[in-house]
Amino acid sequence: MDSRELRYFVAVAEELHFGRAATRLGMAQPPLSRAIQHLERRMGVALLDRTSRSVALTAAGEVLLREGRRVLTALTAAERRTQRAGSARLVLAMKPVSDGDLLGEILADYAADPASIEVEVRICGIGEQSGLLRAGEADAALLRFPHDDPEGFAHEELLTERDVAVLPRTHRLADRGSLTMADLDGEQFPHWPGHPPNGGPLVRDTAQLMQLIALGRTIALLPGSARQHLRPDLVSVPVTDAPMTTMAIAWPEDSRSRPLAAFVEAAVKVARR
Repeated sequence: MDSRELRYFVAVAEELHFGRAATRLGMAQPPLSRAIQHLERRMGVALLDRTSRSVALTAAGEVLLREGRRVLTALTAAERRTQRAGSARLVLAMKPVSDGDLLGEILADYAADPASIEVEVRICGIGEQSGLLRAGEADAALLRFPHDDPEGFAHEELLTERDVAVLPRTHRLADRGSLTMADLDGEQFPHWPGHPPNGGPLVRDTAQLMQLIALGRTIALLPGSARQHLRPDLVSVPVTDAPMTTMAIAWPEDSRSRPLAAFVEAAVKVARR
């Protein structure tokens, strides 16, 4: 199986319509249909159930769609990492103010290592770091467990801290010295990307979150280190039984990059210090 056949099949499997898939691929429909038929004959299984009105995946087709997406993502990531390797640049993906105030020291320690190269810090939206890392658009990422997905990555844990409640200054609980989770019963929490809806507003980035909190539309539980970066119209209150979150640096588990290894070593060293 080659990557062209796999791209053809994934397009059809996602669209469940040969015409739309052909348009998406920028080709005519007849050669696309022939390519899928040839793929099915060669594999010896039916991938699609076709009628005059619909196209549906067979059990085998569902497997190939799932595995094919992974393969195509890996191919794209390999291309991007290869291109970036020639530029002597390391890309770190992170959300705003999610580094536990460690990144400045990490960058300083890393710069002193003979294996160091230029570091580009790519600020992304909530929950996007894992995707950038899988797609080969980043060499490493700062993740927060249990919120971010570490599957397929190697990682080193750097910092564990308890969440605090971030509230507008006008909130009924804003002047409390501490809270418990029970005190927050009935409060509206945000809906994070990739998580089931909870009735709260969908929040994709930190600036949007802070604005919604200031407007009284939601409150949030954020890592304790975030309190140093709050707007003047927001307050943070310790929550004695709030969940613990762990910041980790993650990278592709098969990476053999010496500059990346040096960066991870610097991050672990600073965190322990």
